[in-house]
Amino acid sequence: MIPPTPRLPEARTLIDMDRYFVVHAPRQTGKTTGLRTLASELTAERDIAALAFSCERAKVAGDDYAAAESILLQSIREAAERSGWPKKLLPPDPWPEATPGTRFGTGLSAWCRRSPRRVVLFFDEIDALQGSSLVSFLCQLRDGHNARPDGHPFPASVILCGLRDVRDYKTAVGADPGRCNPTSPFNIVTKSLRLGDFTAGQIGELYGQHTEATGQEFTKDAVDRVFELTQGQPWLVNAVAHEIIFEMGVTGAVTAGQVDEAKERLIRARAVHLDSLAARLREPRVKRVMEPIVAGDLYTDSALSDDLSYVRDLGLIKQKPPLEVANPIYREVILRVLGDSSQQNVRADPRSFVLPDGRFDLPRLLEEFVVFWREHGEVLIRQENYHEAACQIILMAFLHRLVNGGGYLDREYAAGTKRLDVLVRWPYTGPGGERLMQREAMELKVWRAGKDDPLTEGLAQLDGYLDRLSLTTGVLVIFDRRPEAPPWNQRGAFEEATTPSGRQVTVLRA
Repeated sequence: MIPPTPRLPEARTLIDMDRYFVVHAPRQTGKTTGLRTLASELTAERDIAALAFSCERAKVAGDDYAAAESILLQSIREAAERSGWPKKLLPPDPWPEATPGTRFGTGLSAWCRRSPRRVVLFFDEIDALQGSSLVSFLCQLRDGHNARPDGHPFPASVILCGLRDVRDYKTAVGADPGRCNPTSPFNIVTKSLRLGDFTAGQIGELYGQHTEATGQEFTKDAVDRVFELTQGQPWLVNAVAHEIIFEMGVTGAVTAGQVDEAKERLIRARAVHLDSLAARLREPRVKRVMEPIVAGDLYTDSALSDDLSYVRDLGLIKQKPPLEVANPIYREVILRVLGDSSQQNVRADPRSFVLPDGRFDLPRLLEEFVVFWREHGEVLIRQENYHEAACQIILMAFLHRLVNGGGYLDREYAAGTKRLDVLVRWPYTGPGGERLMQREAMELKVWRAGKDDPLTEGLAQLDGYLDRLSLTTGVLVIFDRRPEAPPWNQRGAFEEATTPSGRQVTVLRA
């Protein structure tokens, strides 16, 4: 396990300063484990009684703040008893009686009054509290916090831990996330911290712990590939290793190729984490952010900044510009999920695209796509929920169906790029028995109403993509979404073109 301090470097300083703050992170990023470890480390120092506990059971209380108080106080007591603390550190049993709406604060005050140590509380899964229960909880925290300078006993530091940033808590209780209100229950929050993803070095350290325990090594290339695919997302980092060791049964040194195989297996199996993340794509506020990313359009609506924060907190996109999906695995999952319904209409046999020498027949695939596009494109576009990105999603679904059985698809897309880049990687055996990798690059663009033909721009962009991949040729696909586009039965013309650097490429106008 990676220690929590490097991932939350400011937390200890804020606790030492007796501050109240928020820690937010996507689900399954090691947040709960890290908080419990930090609480144990603080308690071991003998001047703090730090307790991490879950608020999840209080979700059933809804707006019944009296019930929420009882559940939270019971959760605190149970967590403290499980901790193995001496009796003098435990909260009072029973908690003192008080009027509903004050009982939680009264209980914490009574505990701090009798505790020989400073009490520090980590409220994990704080998102479970809703409506009136959340307002009551925060108001009691505020009142207790503000009374501390007058000698009122109350927790020295409180950390609210969950999926959301403090702005979302304000929204959840009907407050204006952009206003500062001196009577607001949120004015006690000093800072909002985000639990960071693993660095490449931390992944190496984590896997090194496995090597030390078992003797099984992860090669440097494997570690680098894990970081490249996951960008340090903790659940993915652990899931890839688990898949390789326990599901694939690899016993020797782990290679980058095995990492790729594990990635494919996780995506195909739609592991719980990936499935729950994918389910978010249909939420309107998520769609408003993700659709321009998939379509490559500019994201310009400043009124949707709260949507942007929400999707960042989910972990779907990177924390800093440019606006793009958080990691390559999520990039692939998103397009596979969005293209599920389109993929069901692909009837071609993937094996028929394998040439006698084992290579993949990309020209024939494109010809088959033209037939598919003429027959199904208009209907599928109308049915696609992500309407602005429909063309890209449909072609990717076609490629998924025909390539992923024996090869790999690498995709690059982001808001504002006006394109989606695809690399087909197809392993095959050469004439001498050597393992080779066929690589075919494609760029997808859309010709929208009122815009110029994107051919010139597309050729320049494809040129740069091919240069980066050290390839001499590629394919540019231009989807015509203009009202004056040719009839559907006439779409699918192929032509040859030359890029600015002189590469000969194929252009498909669909």
